[in-house]
Amino acid sequence: MLNGVCRDNILYILRGVKEERGRFRMEWEKRTAKSVVDQVVDGIISEIIEGRLAPGGKLPTEMELCQQFGAGRNSVREAVKKLQAYGILYIRRADGTFVSENYNQKMLDPMLYSIILQKNSWRDFVELRAAIDIGTLNVILLRRDVAAFLPELYRTFGELSAELHSPQPSVERVLELDSQFHTRIADAAQNPMLATITEYITRLTMPSRLETTRRVMESGEIEHFVDLHRRMITVIERRQIDLIPQTVQDHYVFWK
Repeated sequence: MLNGVCRDNILYILRGVKEERGRFRMEWEKRTAKSVVDQVVDGIISEIIEGRLAPGGKLPTEMELCQQFGAGRNSVREAVKKLQAYGILYIRRADGTFVSENYNQKMLDPMLYSIILQKNSWRDFVELRAAIDIGTLNVILLRRDVAAFLPELYRTFGELSAELHSPQPSVERVLELDSQFHTRIADAAQNPMLATITEYITRLTMPSRLETTRRVMESGEIEHFVDLHRRMITVIERRQIDLIPQTVQDHYVFWK
């Protein structure tokens, strides 16, 4: 049985998929007319968003879709294949094609891939990552079981601090532990969409963060870097919701 939160999450993603598909086409097709396949794809997504196709519901037959969207069978088939690739539709053998009723990481791929293709500045990524972290911390502090994940976060923080204070710290190892630190925080929200977005942003910004980490270590700012991570743990442990925005903004002071 599909619960309301899951359904709202899926519809939220679908709206994003539709918006990002539009932005992607405008960028790469130079405002040319939509292909018939894209019109069918957007039409089916709209049907889901507007409630005429419910998550878990069966898609109309191929012929019905052809009539509904004024498209040929090949275009409809290609559109359905695209939506399957996005994780929005799935085929149940002998029964037909259905609208996905569970979150699938592939649903976010069109939006996140568009971020790669856009000409973003690193400042854009800093602001995006900060916005995600602020939201993630707010979600975590609304949970009753916050303390459950703190031991692992403290362990990762301890390893990060120890590596930074070792006689010959490794830039790559520090970056790996820093990534683990933020991944643990993202996972604590227990929201697969947040975890997926955090993972993508982490991967996209890896080159810049590597240089930032090297600069911190070479400039003697290790104690400040460690303290920023400690402050983030403190905010979580003491449930200091009012300090989240500033703590996150301060955390990225080195990332320029």
